[in-house]
Amino acid sequence: MRPFEYLSPNTRTQAISLLGSTWGSSEILAGGTDLLALMKDDILAPKRLINIKDIKDLRGVSSDPQGIRLGALTTLGDLADDESVKKNYPALAEALGEAASPQIRNLATLGGNLCQRPRCWYFRNGLGLLPIDEAGKELVSEGENRYHAILGNEGPAKFVSPSTIVPILVAYGAKIRLQGLNGKRELPLERFYVTPKKEGEREHDLRPNEMVTEVMVPAATNVKAAHYEIRQKAAFDWPLALAGVALKMRDSKVESARIVLGYVAPVPWPSPEAEKALVGQPINKETAQKAAAAALANAKPLSHNAYKVKLARVAVTRAIMKAASGGAA
Repeated sequence: MRPFEYLSPNTRTQAISLLGSTWGSSEILAGGTDLLALMKDDILAPKRLINIKDIKDLRGVSSDPQGIRLGALTTLGDLADDESVKKNYPALAEALGEAASPQIRNLATLGGNLCQRPRCWYFRNGLGLLPIDEAGKELVSEGENRYHAILGNEGPAKFVSPSTIVPILVAYGAKIRLQGLNGKRELPLERFYVTPKKEGEREHDLRPNEMVTEVMVPAATNVKAAHYEIRQKAAFDWPLALAGVALKMRDSKVESARIVLGYVAPVPWPSPEAEKALVGQPINKETAQKAAAAALANAKPLSHNAYKVKLARVAVTRAIMKAASGGAA
C-alpha cells in the first residue's frame, strides 16, 4: 500500500472541500470493505483518504408519508434490521439481508455499496475496466468471461454492475442525492450508473468532488415487490443473476410494473420489454415466463456465459411470481 494523507472531517462541507478535482487524487473512506482491498491490490492509490465516519447527519433512516430517507453512511446491517424498512419495503430488507456476509454487512455502508467498483477479475488484477492487449484487442470477449455481461455489452464494457441491492431500489423508484462543490443533485438511481466507453471513465455519474449523501425511496403503497437472486452456492457468494420486481395491480391484472435485472449488464438493467409484456395481464406462470423471455430477448452472451441467459430468465420469472404472491418464495 502506498503512502497517503488521512483526514477526518466532521461535516459534509469539510469533506467536500477536501476532495480533488480529478479521479485518483483522493478517495472517500466509509466502511472501507471495497476501497481498502483496492488499495492493497494497488488498483487505487489515492494521495488523500477522507474518512467520513464522523459526519453524523449521513447516518440513519427517517420516513414520512412521501417515503423513506436512507443515509449514505448507514450500514447494510442496520438497514436490514430497521423496522420501517422491513414493514414498508420488505423486498429491500430481504436483499439487504442477503448481501455479502454478516461481517461485511455490519461494516459496509449504503453509499459504499452503491459506489463499489466491479468485481471483474481483469479490473481487479490491474488490467482496467475495459481491458485490451498490446495489439488493442479486447481481452474479455474471447477470454475468461463466465461471469460477465450478457446485456448492454455491445461496446468495450463487459463487466457487470456489482450491487445486489440496487435493482430492487430501482424497482421501488429510488432516487440518489449527491453533494459537491457546485451544490446538490438528485437523480433517479438508475441514471447514476453509466457504461464507460473508454478507459479512465468511471461507471457512476459521480464527479471527483462529489459524495453520495442519501437515497430517497418513495412510499410503496399498494406495491407488490420481490427480490430474487441465483447464486452458485447458498453461502456468501456473488450472484450469477438476480431480478428486482415491483408491481401495482388493478383487481387481478397488472396496472404497472418495474422489472430490473442485476449481474447481467455493466449497469442495473431495467427491462421495459418485460414490463410491457406484463401490463394488463394477470400474473401466472405463463405471463411471468413471457415477460422473462422478453427481458432476455436481446441478450448477447459471450464465449463462455450463455448459461446466464437461462438463469436470468429464471430469476425474472420467480421474482414476478414471488411479488404477486406477496413476497412468498
